[in-house]
This record gives sequence, C-alpha cells and structure tokens, in this order.
Amino acid sequence: MEKLENLTPGMPIVWGGNRVTTVSEGLAASFEPGDSLIVMQTDGTLLHVPAAEQQVATDAVDAATAAFDQMGGVSDAKISEFYELFASTLADDASFAPIAAANRSDVARAKARGRSATRLVLSDRMRADMIEGLRSWSNAPGGRGSVIESIDHDGWRVDQVRDGLGVVGFVFEGRPNVFADAAGVLRSGNTVVFRIGSDALGTARAIVEHALRPALALTGLPPGAAVLVDSAAHASAWAMFSDPRLALAVARGSGAATEQLGAVARQAGNSVSLHGTGGAWIVAGAQADAEAFGAAVYHSLDRKVCNTLNTCCIVAERADDLVPVFLDALQRAGERRGAQPKVHVLESSVGSVPKAWFARRVAIARADGEHEERQAEPIAESGLGAEWEWEESPEVTLAVVPSVDQAIDWFNRYSPRFIASLISEDGGEQDRFFGLVDAPFFGNGFTRWVDGQYALDKPELGLSNWEHGRLFGRGGILSGDSVYTIRSRVTQEDPDIGR
Repeated sequence: MEKLENLTPGMPIVWGGNRVTTVSEGLAASFEPGDSLIVMQTDGTLLHVPAAEQQVATDAVDAATAAFDQMGGVSDAKISEFYELFASTLADDASFAPIAAANRSDVARAKARGRSATRLVLSDRMRADMIEGLRSWSNAPGGRGSVIESIDHDGWRVDQVRDGLGVVGFVFEGRPNVFADAAGVLRSGNTVVFRIGSDALGTARAIVEHALRPALALTGLPPGAAVLVDSAAHASAWAMFSDPRLALAVARGSGAATEQLGAVARQAGNSVSLHGTGGAWIVAGAQADAEAFGAAVYHSLDRKVCNTLNTCCIVAERADDLVPVFLDALQRAGERRGAQPKVHVLESSVGSVPKAWFARRVAIARADGEHEERQAEPIAESGLGAEWEWEESPEVTLAVVPSVDQAIDWFNRYSPRFIASLISEDGGEQDRFFGLVDAPFFGNGFTRWVDGQYALDKPELGLSNWEHGRLFGRGGILSGDSVYTIRSRVTQEDPDIGR
C-alpha cells in the first residue's frame, strides 16, 4: 500500500463522504515524508501530524500498553504504596524544590507571552490538594476483582467481576494538579498516557522526574503505568487520540480544543469523555428565599472554573426584589477579588436593571490586562449559552423569565446542559425542575459543589456535561475508580455439564 509522501497546494481531499476541501500552500510546504494527515470527517479540517510528534505519542502509548499487560500482576497494596510515595515526595520540601522552580519558570514564560497564569501557578493550596488527592487514592478500595453480581446454576456459577479497562489517554489544560487526577486511573488497574498544555510542560517534566517516576520505580510498578507525552505541539495530542489502542480518551480544557480532540478520538473508534464547555445556571423561582439566593450567587463566583455561575434567571414576579439581591452579590464577588464585575442582560430584561449599570464604564480584568468596558451590556436570547471566561472580574448573564418552565426550556436549548440550581422553598417545584431540566448535576444552592474531590472525596479526571446526550453507564463525574470493565468468570463444579 502506498503512503502519502507529499501534498500540493490546491490538492482536493474528500471528507464527509461527498465533500471536498483543498490543501493550503502552508500545509503543502510543511508536510514532509513520514508525516501524517488527519482529515476531520466532521468539518473537513486538515490536521498535520509531523513524524516526530507521531513518534512521541506512539512511544508513550507503547509504554502504557506494555504496562497494562503487567498490571494484572500488581497488587492493590503496591498501587496504594505508589500513591503514598508519590504524595510523600510532593510533601517533602527538598524534593519539591525543583518542581517549584520549574513552575516559577513556566509562570514567568507565560506572563512574558501575555498569557494568563491564573491556573498555572502551583500554589501551596494546589500542592496540598495534589497530596490530599493522592493519599485519598492510597486509602481507596481498588475495586479490581470485586464481584458485582453472581448467577447460580445447577453445577456452575457465573461471577461478574470488575477489572481494569486498559490504557487511558488524557489531554488536559495547563494546571499541574491534574497529575493527581490522571494517576487515579491506576487505582482500578488501568494505565495512563497524558499530555499537558504547553504552558505547564516544564512543571510536568519536573513532577515526572522528581516524583512520579521515582514512585513507580520504588514500588515496582511498570514504568509505563503513567507516561507523559513530552511535547508542546498540539499535533502530539491528535496523534495520541487517534491511536486505536486507547480504551478511553479523556480531554479537558477549552471548549473548541476539547471538541476537536473528541472528534479525532471518535474518528479513530475510541471511547471519549469530554470535559470542556462549562458554566452553571441558577434559577430563582417565585418561592425563592432572597437571602439564600444572594448567598448562592455570591458563593458560585469565587473563581472562574467550569462550575462557576454563568447564567442567572429570575422569574418576573420576583424581579423587583431579587434583581437588586443578584447585583449586590455580584458586586461583592468582584470586591472579594479586588475587581469590578460585569453583567450581560437579556435584551428583554434590560428594564429590570438600573440604568447606571449600563452607563458606567469600569476596568474589567481580562487575561491580557484591564479593559475599560460598560459594566452592563444587553445580550440577545441566542447568547444565553455563551460561557464567560473571566479572570478577576466576575462575569454573568442575567435573564428575567416569565416562569421557571421558561428557564428550563432555555437551559435545555442554549446551555451546555451541565449544572442547574433552583432556589425555591417549594419542594414540588424542586421535584418538577429536577424532572425536566436536562443536566447531570442539580442542586438548590451554590453551584461550585460540583467537584469530585469536594463532593465525593475522590479526585476527578473531569466533569462531563450532557451537551451531546446523557452518558452511558456512569455519572457526570469521571474519576479513577469509575474507569473499569466487567469480565465474566465461570466456576464449574459439575464437570459433566453440556448444552
């Protein structure tokens, strides 16, 4: 079979069965013998994977695949020992010093390029969370070998047994603490190959060298049980996710990048778990307690992550008293961060917000610095699903709705179907809301509870929305111990059984 050795400008490439895209001059010039081309069947995008990036990804998956073949002989006690040693190394100041130095260099480089370093800094709190997460895995039951169901027959028995799923491919944003999350899949007998965002690659290399790799070696786990794809190029992630040996491809990061990675993995036939687009909704019903509502808004805006309040709906009959409560909570959330907040107001709801908010120009802190903007701006109904990626200035959409049912309809139509919270003292209304709103996470207060370590006492690989439909066989929190398969094991007591 011939291989693609070169591309020419204008060369037609078929995608989607009956559509055609063409090769650009830049792609043709950069493509060399040995490189690969991924043709996205969703939109015709051409992804160039240089041979070197393909090799980096292939080598990593090779190592993780070989390690998985050995994991069946690794005891749960040894895996627990690995987590404890990994945690202890991070807790030791001398061992952690080169990791901290690498992180300071990463942060300085990111800032020099004008990039946000908010989530990149390996703070004392992040370090403590990593250590806590690893130790929680050390103390958690492995689950491998546990019998979840037994079916008895005359002379024989079938046991349904939990076991490791295989190699988990994990691509995540530049937050160093996700190492603890990714390593969680070893708890249930899996291996992991992961790539981190380029901003945090130096920190990742240091964690591998000074903590992860020594912990694997000293506990006798195969060296490929947790492997870093050591590349800053996006192409290495495309190459990894297109490897059909992955049992599960997990992507966490910005919505567009995560969506593309998911499409690459699906196209290769890999199972996918995406954790990109976020943004929570809070709805205040007619029976909402004003104090509880204000507290929910305030405590949902302490920092910008996927479970931060993004869109707030208030029923019209309570707008006069609850809109001021909302604006006060938003203002206090900004003051807590030393910044001014911003609100996007549904065009039909503009009259419910004081004119001063629309007239006032304030400094809004964004990733590339402060910008003078109007503190309130109208937004069309079609913009209700926009996720605000703010830095220091809390940013929220406000909509006054005729009814809770209208808020449910808008949530199901425009949101990423992620997190919904109803503030209402009416239990029947809460039950109706839960039944109709299409979200994996539901509550009656603040939204930031949606977190594996915070809510379930176990580090998460990511939080899934229902943007592409409900998830098969698991909840929205993907954690290390939820990555498993079920094997059937027969014990035959009567040797003379036949069909």
